[in-house]
Amino acid sequence: MKNIRNFCIIAHIDHGKSTLADRLLGATQTVTAREEKAQLLDNMDLERERGITIKSHAIQMEYKYKGEDYILNLIDTPGHVDFSYEVSRSIAACEGALLIVDAAQSIQAQTISNLYLALENDLEIIPVLNKVDLPSANPEEVSDDIIDLLGCKLEDIIHASGKTGFGVENILAAIIEKIPAPKGSKEEPLQALIFDSVYNPFRGIEVIFRVKNGEIRKGQKIKFMATGNEYFADEVGTLKLNQVPKDVISTGDVGYLISGIKEAKEVKVGDTITDAKTPTTNMIVGFEDVKPMVFAGIYPVDTEDYEDLRASMEKLQLNDASLVFAPESSAALGFGFRCGFLGMLHLEIIQERLEREFDMTVITTVPNVSYLAYTKKEPDTPIVVNNPSDLPEPSKLDRVEEPFIKATIITKSDFVGNVMSLCIEKRGIITNQTYLTTERVELNFDMPLAEIVFDFYDRLKTVSKGYASFDYSPIGMRASKLVKLDVLLNGNSVDALSALIHEDNAYNIGKKMCEKLRELIPRQQFDIPIQAAIGAKIIARETIKALRKDVTAKCYGGDISRKRKLLEKQKKGKKRMRQVGNVEIPQEAFMAVLKLND
Repeated sequence: MKNIRNFCIIAHIDHGKSTLADRLLGATQTVTAREEKAQLLDNMDLERERGITIKSHAIQMEYKYKGEDYILNLIDTPGHVDFSYEVSRSIAACEGALLIVDAAQSIQAQTISNLYLALENDLEIIPVLNKVDLPSANPEEVSDDIIDLLGCKLEDIIHASGKTGFGVENILAAIIEKIPAPKGSKEEPLQALIFDSVYNPFRGIEVIFRVKNGEIRKGQKIKFMATGNEYFADEVGTLKLNQVPKDVISTGDVGYLISGIKEAKEVKVGDTITDAKTPTTNMIVGFEDVKPMVFAGIYPVDTEDYEDLRASMEKLQLNDASLVFAPESSAALGFGFRCGFLGMLHLEIIQERLEREFDMTVITTVPNVSYLAYTKKEPDTPIVVNNPSDLPEPSKLDRVEEPFIKATIITKSDFVGNVMSLCIEKRGIITNQTYLTTERVELNFDMPLAEIVFDFYDRLKTVSKGYASFDYSPIGMRASKLVKLDVLLNGNSVDALSALIHEDNAYNIGKKMCEKLRELIPRQQFDIPIQAAIGAKIIARETIKALRKDVTAKCYGGDISRKRKLLEKQKKGKKRMRQVGNVEIPQEAFMAVLKLND
């Protein structure tokens, strides 16, 4: 056990984690030259296309150092703020972390938040300065930033390049020398932490775990403590590039377990595995349930696919424990699910994965966040509002509270003005402004989460020419003046388009929504009024004009009353048509509401 090292790689998005992981795998000869390819651990097509890591990946390496054989368990983690849940689980299974900082881009918001996650779990941090071979690299200045952040010495920072492989030997030496060996005892009852699970269509659910105490053997009867279910360990093993079956996995090691579990609900990430005959009494602590930030409805295009969609979502939840969903129905779209995501990128990835991996074409409604409403009758009992249609009548409403976040934005000093005006437009309140260096500023805002759900991140990148990095953490609920904005098409309310909006922005947003829908909804045989309303009060209106046939074409000359008679007849027909006609809303219309500023 003293020769095992468990570590993860943490960094901001695009600082070279996956590339460096490739070099480590090459240096330890875990992969042969033939198997080598860029972003080796990103095994999803989507990850390779976008160049981002979505899931954390565990892999075992063997390395000889000073005549001794060591086993290194590496977990590569995502860098994007929406996948920080994956990072927190990986950190729980490690004793140390490589903190990678790009020598050209310096420290960014996600670097700091991931570092704090690691420090909370008492991990040994090894700072690595990556991409030192770039012409734009500035190693001296960035080293000073790292020293300020970590309080380490200059000689502790390892210079490396994921592209050329420079410095990889030094990183491996530092992992062995600085990261402590796992603690625990083989004699105690089995206690293992589940930190990931993968769905395999042929073998059921593969559980990935880290043994804290005891050992797990092939064929042993085991028990999952959170659910209380018992299984036989049909196969256990370690994770190389492919799975390597073993007879026993003992304390401190990371491995996988296959026990023919078919049901998604039976595996809870963060659960403790123990022996069924002599179970351990204490569960592993420190695991918390995921807190979704953004809610959106996902509906099948064809209502008959509802059950297939449910099965697909359950399988997807295995690969992505941060997805939360519950059934709901909508008058406009039929049956579907109310899903919770960690952010907009997460929402986009889930939608894409449903289409690719499960052939499910889905309609996504306007994302929103979860509010608390209080009625005048019971001013102390909150009603949770996940969907705008759950909001009580305005006459019964006492107050509405919405979630606020503490936003940390790090940007170049040239863009401070632009960033501030964007945040103030989004109802942000500035709480702090710190100059990290003469060039770089850290701004802290208290902002409503609802305002950053839509297009905040894209606009922040635009106003700062891509230089601002953004991170946030929830700080609780605060009372706000919120109103429910309904969209009426042809006099009927479309529940999938309603939204809860701050009173000051309601008129502008209502007007923009009507204009946007007028462009997107195809013309019909009759006039379609599009109205935005708060309660019974209409605040904006646009009309899609009817397609008309020229019924007076055959009347040339003659009496005007003949033309009028034909036009009146047409008018009656249109009126009747409007009463029975229904308006088809294209999928783009639901998503267009997100892009109101384009």
